[in-house]
Amino acid sequence: MNNFISQNKSAFKKKKKRWQPKGRQVENNILEEIQSLFIDKTIIRDELIEYLHLIQDKYGILYDKHLVALAEITNLPLAEIYEVATFYAHFNIVKNQKQIKPVTFVRVCESLTCELFGAKNILKELENYKDANIKIVPGPCMGRCQSAPTVCVGKNYIDKATAKDVIETINLKKFKPIVPEYKKYDEYISSGGYVISKKIKNNEISNEEIIKILIDSGLKGKGGAGFPTGKKWQIVSQYEDLKYLAINGDEGEPGTFKDRYYLETDPHRFLEGVLIAAHFIKAHKVYIYLRDEYPAAIEILKNEINILEENDLIKENYFIIRRGAGAYICGEESAMLESIEGKRGLPRHRPPYVAEVGLFGKPTLVNNIETLYWIRDIIEKGSDWFSSQGTRGRKGFHSYSVSGRVKNPGVKIAPAGTTVHELIHNYCDGMLEGHNFKGYLPGGASGGILPSTLNNIPLDYGIKELDDLGCFLGSAAVVILSDKDNIMEVGLNLLKFFEDESCGQCTPCRVGTEKTVKLMQNNKWNKKQLEDLSLVMADASICGLGQAATNPLKSIMKHFADDIQYE
Repeated sequence: MNNFISQNKSAFKKKKKRWQPKGRQVENNILEEIQSLFIDKTIIRDELIEYLHLIQDKYGILYDKHLVALAEITNLPLAEIYEVATFYAHFNIVKNQKQIKPVTFVRVCESLTCELFGAKNILKELENYKDANIKIVPGPCMGRCQSAPTVCVGKNYIDKATAKDVIETINLKKFKPIVPEYKKYDEYISSGGYVISKKIKNNEISNEEIIKILIDSGLKGKGGAGFPTGKKWQIVSQYEDLKYLAINGDEGEPGTFKDRYYLETDPHRFLEGVLIAAHFIKAHKVYIYLRDEYPAAIEILKNEINILEENDLIKENYFIIRRGAGAYICGEESAMLESIEGKRGLPRHRPPYVAEVGLFGKPTLVNNIETLYWIRDIIEKGSDWFSSQGTRGRKGFHSYSVSGRVKNPGVKIAPAGTTVHELIHNYCDGMLEGHNFKGYLPGGASGGILPSTLNNIPLDYGIKELDDLGCFLGSAAVVILSDKDNIMEVGLNLLKFFEDESCGQCTPCRVGTEKTVKLMQNNKWNKKQLEDLSLVMADASICGLGQAATNPLKSIMKHFADDIQYE
């Protein structure tokens, strides 16, 4: 018994001698540096990702010492900050390094279209580039597929890049985003801008009139699901509780770039749509969630929102911009809301749906950028104007993001129901010289792959022929393939993307994508194993990423059997 007491006393004495608590200790000089970034800022938990961006924007990288200091400033557990920072691909964390040196990242896009146009060669040519302050890495789709291959140097995007272009840009230290010319506030006002939103605010146009116009127009959500917009607005507006409007601008689907196009050309048409939606549901605040890959668009929106505040169209801090950080999963609406709240972008189990329990636990209307872009025109010109624009019995327009082996890629505004044959020949000036049309992705990476023989299927939501083939329109990202492209390599590229972008929350997706990629890396595929994995992932994954991840694989096995070697 005496020995037991003696041991306790000894342990107590050792504990008293400790000169600092356990765990990582904040370094005073680092703390002062990081604190200087937060002058006049009120610390809010849901802005954690913004704080991580703030630090990385200064240093180009996140040192573990920075995270310790941030934990001290925010009074959040270091573990919580670390798990958020490591979840997102754009946060680059360095451990156990004494000297802090700013680093500039150079990301070479390895999406399908960029790979088709030589991104791998650029990476190989840059392998031997030596500069301690420059780090060259591959990166997922950057939303510039019409200008493939793309390389991002800091925040400066080089279109149709070569290794020579990249090195020249680095040497000149051109790391800032280049903001393109766009329609500014005064020009937008002179063309009738914000007249409709003011009429709605003054009750000159009732909510009943708006709903009727939207429903009759046939406008559906342009983010991929194709849910009727009027019905969605109606559902959220019925709640008496405090409500939010959240804009999904995280168009991470490979091959998609239409939202960036609208933000960088006519941002106020989108912003007026946002204002109308906010008035309609009586939104407490509006959150605009944008890809970190769109720095120019972010700068444009910040500038133009300030102008709206100066002209009393909105109150200060009514529109809040939140940056993503390189996570495709945050394109899923509930994962996006988690990210806006400063957390890891993990999809929520449903029900309840976000219309009822959304941002901060309140009813939330979620729309994407293109959907809101059309709102002003539809209300101003009437439902018949929009509904009459379709073809083959469809309603409205689609903004097809067309890339790949065509002469003139880009955003093509065409009637809903347009076929890929029409897109290629009527909107893109045909195939590239020396390339014969072989196949196409009708809806980005997850929308499947179809052969050229099926070139007359209407491209729209709810097309039975597409559904029967296991394909869908999604975000209307159309990637054109030719006889020069290896279909097995195309499928592998797409599955690698899903493997990298799996959030890891559910086993079918996390493990399934990894095992599928390993099987597809073999020269000969094991058909039975691939089919079994596809079935499990489709049936058991929590969200659409895992459920649709093997769509390109299944399409290839179904439609391109002659291009595959099986065990």
